[in-house]
Amino acid sequence: MGSLQQRFQTFLDQPSLLTDLLGWLEARTGVKRYYLATGTITFLGLYLMFGYGASLLCNLIGFVYPAYVSIKAIESTDKDDDTMWLTYWVVYGVFNVAEFFSDTFLYWFPFYYAGKCLFLVWCMAPVSWNGSQVLYQKVIRPFFLKHHRIVDSVISDLSGTALDAASTVTREASKAAVNLGLESDKTK
Repeated sequence: MGSLQQRFQTFLDQPSLLTDLLGWLEARTGVKRYYLATGTITFLGLYLMFGYGASLLCNLIGFVYPAYVSIKAIESTDKDDDTMWLTYWVVYGVFNVAEFFSDTFLYWFPFYYAGKCLFLVWCMAPVSWNGSQVLYQKVIRPFFLKHHRIVDSVISDLSGTALDAASTVTREASKAAVNLGLESDKTK
């Protein structure tokens, strides 16, 4: 299995957008990519704990990389990466809705944004036990399977009501336009 440091070094040696950037920086500065990566991680960690705009940084980390690899997944022929990133976005969406209601209280906790960022990194981690898979399989999927018929029924009723309302508005607008046209003809 190897130590955490060895696994991190192995990750840094694999080709990817991030490691290519680190390789370019290593060639330009002469500083090894391991030190560049650990320095960047340390800086980001401290910034998330004490810096201004930690919310923005955390949201960028949780959105930019997953959006990029989601686009790559869409363009690839492999279905597994599509499923992996679609699962991430479902969990991300549920998390954002839950956070909307709890953020007012949670952001007062020390290191909240560091914890949130770690949670999002865990959700996008390229391992089988990442947060997206665990939360989807253990929480979201069972909830969905239990309640999806009720939700489908409500959505169907709402879409029917919205369609009826749109038809009524269109019909009334047409009548009003015809009446306005007749009114303007009488004034001529």
